[in-house]
Amino acid sequence: MEIKYTILLIDFIFGPKFIFRPLAHSIENFNLRVYGLLIHEGAVLITDENRAGVLMTKFPGGGVEKGEGIADCLIREFYEELDIIIQVDEFYYTNEFFQQSQFNKADQLHSFYFFVSTKEIDMIPSPSRKESLKRNQQGFRWMPLVDLNPDEFTFPIDKVVAGNLSRM
Repeated sequence: MEIKYTILLIDFIFGPKFIFRPLAHSIENFNLRVYGLLIHEGAVLITDENRAGVLMTKFPGGGVEKGEGIADCLIREFYEELDIIIQVDEFYYTNEFFQQSQFNKADQLHSFYFFVSTKEIDMIPSPSRKESLKRNQQGFRWMPLVDLNPDEFTFPIDKVVAGNLSRM
């Protein structure tokens, strides 16, 4: 995706300075996303989803609601999606680059990734391959860290995180 910039020429005491600012006239909202990296026996939990006919592979998590903290959101998302209680452990990554939402072009995404843990690991379905999903279905699987391939993920920020995790 090409990002357009406006160049501001400011005349400082010691000469002109150029400042590059992204043109954000089409961005109206920030969309905060939070994802959990649950690692067990050398594999990370990933999810395959069919949302409104769009097939995607990503890390478990979702959108922060108004009035909700990031950790609270992650706990809620895991409970809604997997019916388990997690503990949010250590911060791992946030995107430092501009990312426009693929679903709503007026949104700019900010994604946060945390390592998480659970005492309910046995409650998680454990297929190791991608399942065939019908519309609005979601499935989970364990992906060995050594097999983690960024190209298997749908979204650009997840691709970066998967690449980083594969080098752990």
